[in-house]
Amino acid sequence: MGIRLTQYNTKSAAPYKQGETGKEEKSVTLQPGLYIVATPIGNIRDITLRALDALRSADLILAEDTRNSKKILIEYGINSSLLSYHEHNAEKRLPFVLKQLRSGKSVVLISDAGTPLISDPGFKLTRAALKDNIDVFPLPGASAVLAGLVKSGLPSDRFMFAGFLPSKSAARKTILKSFKLIDATLIFFETGPRVLSCLEDMRDELGDRDVALVRELTKKYEDGIYGTFSDVINNVNNTQPKGEIVLLAGPPKTEQMWKKDDVLYALKIQVPELGLKNASNEISEASGWTKRDVYQMGLSLKQN
Repeated sequence: MGIRLTQYNTKSAAPYKQGETGKEEKSVTLQPGLYIVATPIGNIRDITLRALDALRSADLILAEDTRNSKKILIEYGINSSLLSYHEHNAEKRLPFVLKQLRSGKSVVLISDAGTPLISDPGFKLTRAALKDNIDVFPLPGASAVLAGLVKSGLPSDRFMFAGFLPSKSAARKTILKSFKLIDATLIFFETGPRVLSCLEDMRDELGDRDVALVRELTKKYEDGIYGTFSDVINNVNNTQPKGEIVLLAGPPKTEQMWKKDDVLYALKIQVPELGLKNASNEISEASGWTKRDVYQMGLSLKQN
């Protein structure tokens, strides 16, 4: 059974307005290869002219969700062949796509929104293409990661994107613990129903550092909540944000972060006087370590 490609008749749909660029929109000749094309994350006008050229001229467009991608194609009067390519069918589709690329076709890969390969399955296709000596061309554009970062007001010279955290608290805390001392802004995707529990786990494992919660980027109801984890948690308790959320945690405040040996020394001095719980609370506030971590270190000292 062959692969069925879909073409959309866009002649009667809302066309790409020729007057927007002052020129008649024509296809360009694409070199054979795989094109990684960014598409809007919300506002449909956030697409580059080069992306439109690639979509209009490609022999084949691979889309994570053809129903979602159809909106862009119709909006801009594009009727290139469209094929679904997502995590559930990528393994099955890969041989067909590589065959098209080997035969000299131009193939465009797009995701549901933003830049492909960021929290989507496209990297396996890119890796397979490179292994086959097929050219790969990135066409940059919209990205929720970068849009969230520049809106956050957090340090942007170093950052790490970690995608979606696990849904279970225990697994989430294990991963967060490994991020604790990374000297960079941490960026995560999250959903409305999980965001409060995720923020609470972040505060427990990362400490009460600066954070930004930005949502519905480039859309009508775009907004942001800023402050420490405690500030944002209090706000979320009252507002219950919905929609597509980007969470950003600032780097640890290095001037406040003690070395582990310093924490252990402080515990030895203060526990006899204050007790483990009170000493852990005071040392946590002064050292930048979470109360939980300080308390666990205190327990280990008792056992030794």
